[in-house]
This record gives sequence, C-alpha cells and structure tokens, in this order.
Amino acid sequence: MPDNHKPDSQAIEPAEAEAIRRLKQSIFSGKHWYLALLEAIGLWNVAEEALDNYHYKYLIAGEAFDWLVLAERLCLAVNEFLPETEKTALLFKGKPPLDLPAGKFKELIGDIKYHQYLNYFYGVTVEEALILAVEEEVRKERWAAGLHRDRDNTNEAYRRIYGATRAALLRRFRSEMGYPQLKSIGLTELKEFTYWLFKLRLKQSDKAKVASDTKKALDWLRSKGFTRWSDKQAFEMENREAENISL
Repeated sequence: MPDNHKPDSQAIEPAEAEAIRRLKQSIFSGKHWYLALLEAIGLWNVAEEALDNYHYKYLIAGEAFDWLVLAERLCLAVNEFLPETEKTALLFKGKPPLDLPAGKFKELIGDIKYHQYLNYFYGVTVEEALILAVEEEVRKERWAAGLHRDRDNTNEAYRRIYGATRAALLRRFRSEMGYPQLKSIGLTELKEFTYWLFKLRLKQSDKAKVASDTKKALDWLRSKGFTRWSDKQAFEMENREAENISL
C-alpha cells in the first residue's frame, strides 16, 4: 500500500526470505496454498517494509496485526502459483479458500500474531463500525426530528464517542506521532488513526461504556452483512474485556 510515512527501500531480511522460500517449497510439495500462506505468516517477523516503491505496514502501533496486508505481500512472491479467483477472494473480500476452525488459524499463524490480529479486529475494524453506527444514529435522530437536510453527522458522531471533532482529533494524533498535518490521509495512516481512537476511547470510557459501544459496533457489522470469514473467530471473542485486547 502506498504511504506518506515510508522508510527507504530495504533488502529483505534473512528470516523473511526463509519464510518465502518455505512458502514456495510447501506449495511445490502439494500443500494447499492457503495453509502454506498462513504458515509463512507465522514465520514472518518484520513489522513493516518498503518494496518496489510500496510501503507495507503489518503491525499498527506495534500491537495490531493487519494480516491481510501481509497476505497480499506474500501472495505477490508466489503469484504465478496461486489460483487467481481464490487469491482475489481472500485479499479483496476476506474470504479464504478453506473454512478452517478458529483454533487451526491460530495454530498456523501463532499465538502472538493471533492476539495481535484480535487487536486489529477490535481496534480498527470494530472501531470503524462504531463510528458508522453512531453516525447512523445521529442521522436517524435528525430525520425523526424533521431535520431532513444532511448536516455534519460525522463530526457529531466523533463528538459523542471521543469528545471532539474528527479534524481536531486527527491534528492531535498527527502531533503525537510526529506526522505532517496534511490535507489528505492515506489508508495506512487512517488505520493508525483509527487504532489511536480506539485506545483513546478505552482511556476515556468506563468498562460498561466500552462494552456497550463494542456490542453496538459488532451488532452494526452483523446487520450490514460485513462479517467476513476471516473475522469470524474474532466474533467468537466478543465477550472479552475490551481493555484486555491490546498487548
């Protein structure tokens, strides 16, 4: 993914080169490519890298694992050996070719990455859903009150959840991170910002409010049919204490 905050292009680390070598070898040996991919993910230790003018960031804030970005990176290394339809379904729809039990997925990528994956699910996917759910509530309230013109529903949602407008929060985030105050935001930075908002909400809210907001977001995801197979194991964990999600 292109990004504004990318390191200089670098050579692949030996451990990661070994992960790619084993991925290729496993596929050549007849193992299903998806199983081989998850095993390679389990071997991967680099949090981010620059490759061919692209910046891949796999670990947000050092604790939230964006596993599909790493899957994309590894698929590029063995692209010619992968079924195009299955690969596209995984990378763009989050739909793997094999319906693995959550325990098997965890076993293949490892305990640490699985925990970091849950951090990403709750800290990015669910947090995005919470913002959209509250924005939808604001819109319905205004329509019920006869205010049919679209107003600033997004900023009102941010105020209700975090106590400030999106612009003010983004300026604060960038100031803390040492990022430039640009007019636009890239996808990777947006994920970082969303995870930062998640951590801010945990600090500002009591346990009951955190649990209530998390349930609201999960219910919204289900209602919109946004539940991907790749997130189903995370949905099984929705009764976890939210403050225990991050490492």
